[in-house]
Amino acid sequence: MSALTFMEASPVRWIRPQRIFWPVNSLIIRTCAARTMTTAMVKVTLAPVISRTTGPEVAAMSDHNNCSHNCSSCASGCPSGQGPQSLLKPANQHSKIKKVVGVISGKGGVGKSLVTALLATAMQKKGHQCAILDADITGPSIPRMFGLSEKAKIYKQEILPVEAANHIKIMSVNLLLANDTDPVVWRGPMIGGAVEQFWTDVCWGDIDYLFVDMPPGTGDVAQTVFQSLPVDGIIVVSSPQDLVGMIVEKAVKMADMVHIPVIGLVENMAYFQCPSCGDKHAIFGESHLEQWCRDYQVELRAQVPIDPALAQACDRGDIHTVDAPWLKDLVVGLEAL
Repeated sequence: MSALTFMEASPVRWIRPQRIFWPVNSLIIRTCAARTMTTAMVKVTLAPVISRTTGPEVAAMSDHNNCSHNCSSCASGCPSGQGPQSLLKPANQHSKIKKVVGVISGKGGVGKSLVTALLATAMQKKGHQCAILDADITGPSIPRMFGLSEKAKIYKQEILPVEAANHIKIMSVNLLLANDTDPVVWRGPMIGGAVEQFWTDVCWGDIDYLFVDMPPGTGDVAQTVFQSLPVDGIIVVSSPQDLVGMIVEKAVKMADMVHIPVIGLVENMAYFQCPSCGDKHAIFGESHLEQWCRDYQVELRAQVPIDPALAQACDRGDIHTVDAPWLKDLVVGLEAL
């Protein structure tokens, strides 16, 4: 069944995806048999949404009719008496990844993919083997920035990432689609499953830093990444507008909920520097970066200017040739992780 056929399934039928497979040049969904939807299927029990472990409150959803609630004298071995259980997924057996860094923001359009590409390139130039997991399934842009046209391949049931010209390994849904402009019209659980498979099924090899370019917001993909991947820290990307400050705080608070440290804050489109006189102009308003760093107790920060050369490099597909001196403090901080 194709992804398109899945989405066109009748609304009165229920099809549960069990596993997403990525053969070359096609997307195949293996599903269980369709069943008629009943009211019982929409009855759910709410558990803590943001957590990297399961605990008694989650295990309590199981039906234990004879439970005495005295775990000290119970020999049943149910999860309630075993303490928190990790939700982290193992990486591919042929992957050895030292550090995982998430690049996030609370809203779209602030330049997460640009910052991800620049950081990965800067770290690669420092001699670290880097990779990018493009978790923005419905709006991937990383392959275009690096000028990739080659498609990912399958070898012995494993997905092989595509290498950019500077040897950064990249995995993105656009490397699996027949055409770059084909839309991915999936709901949250399928998108989260795809991101998880980019971690478990992709043969990354030996990687010093894996950067995860995340979609905007604090929804399904962010929860999947924080719960399933051993994220060592996050970098929050913003822009100078007042409105963005509130959204940035949401991203920082989400990281705090799962006890993931904020490595640094990046303010993109912070200013425009006149090529004639050298003066800096705050096109989108005065910077709030210093205030945000004080509020969130984050030491590392960076400001990326409005530079037509950056946009042109992204359009040409050679972002890997760009130097990013504005990110030097973050690079030092990443090396210290």
